[in-house]
Amino acid sequence: MYSRTVFAVTVGLVGALLAAGQSQAQQTGPGVQAPRDAKYQDYLASHCKSPPAPAAAFTPRAPAAAPPPHRDYTVAAIPGVIAAGQTWTTVWTGTGNNADGPVATPDGGVLFAQNSDSKVMKLDARGAVSYPHADTNTGGALSRNTRGALFVVQRGLPQAIWQLEPRRQLLANQYNGEALDCTGALLNDLSADSKGGVYFTMGGVYHADAKGVVSHYGTLTGANGIILSRDEKTLYVTGRLAGTPAAAPSAGRPAGMVAYDVQRDGSLTNERQFALVGDDGSAVDAQGRLYSTGGAGVQVVDKDGTVLGEIPSPLPLITVMFSGPDKKTLYGVANTQQFVEIFTLPMIAQGYKGRAK
Repeated sequence: MYSRTVFAVTVGLVGALLAAGQSQAQQTGPGVQAPRDAKYQDYLASHCKSPPAPAAAFTPRAPAAAPPPHRDYTVAAIPGVIAAGQTWTTVWTGTGNNADGPVATPDGGVLFAQNSDSKVMKLDARGAVSYPHADTNTGGALSRNTRGALFVVQRGLPQAIWQLEPRRQLLANQYNGEALDCTGALLNDLSADSKGGVYFTMGGVYHADAKGVVSHYGTLTGANGIILSRDEKTLYVTGRLAGTPAAAPSAGRPAGMVAYDVQRDGSLTNERQFALVGDDGSAVDAQGRLYSTGGAGVQVVDKDGTVLGEIPSPLPLITVMFSGPDKKTLYGVANTQQFVEIFTLPMIAQGYKGRAK
């Protein structure tokens, strides 16, 4: 069993959280997701030929006085993946809606997108923190392609996908000649391909090619985590296709993974339900197995869709990935949008070394 981590929360921190919760609905600018921005409806009215229906009024979540307590868990062995009895170790804690969409760095560290801070945080293998990028306008997820280019989804108004490295430049901010915000959805996750484009989720499944031309594919709604296979011939997205038999929901949504075949031109075909587990951030390992957060921790799925098991975690996780020495450390992020905790877990499985994630 994992011993619970004790946090010291100061009166000043609680006061700041209370203030943030009370004013969130009226905020604008970096650190505020577009649909929660006070200028959002005016922006849609002035930039969209047919503005989407008004978003439901945002009700700020009641500020929490302290981080959530850890739950008890026991890790069972999954052959070739993890040994029985392993435990998660806390390596970083913070506040706000931060530490999302991580990717590994060559030195065994991890980059995380910071929604609230509009920065990119690096956590190195020793636990040291630095901020290699700032001013990301509510950067929400990162992906690095096989050529080293680093991309981020910017969730602030107006929403866009930017390349951060090797040079900073806009990749895409329009779909069908209008602002991405005109879809009425929020940029969520992305997976960069080796041709300079990215696949991303924004309610549905989209692809922005290297010239920034955005295309929508499939029928999936409520798309969430997204990851390319090692050979980039298959794209996996967490979600449930209409008509798929019901199962227990994960985090309020029906759990599942949908797969697509990736064509030479980057287009997607053969949309199909791949598995009935998985809900949020996803990763692949060197053997092509898939890891997705949801349920009681991390679901592990073989490349043929067979569910191999679940790795329970001390808190619900929003995303997962491999890094560390020899890429045999699994990182998991718990994020309540008020408190954040990053964990590590030693693995038998090894992350795919041909790509950052």
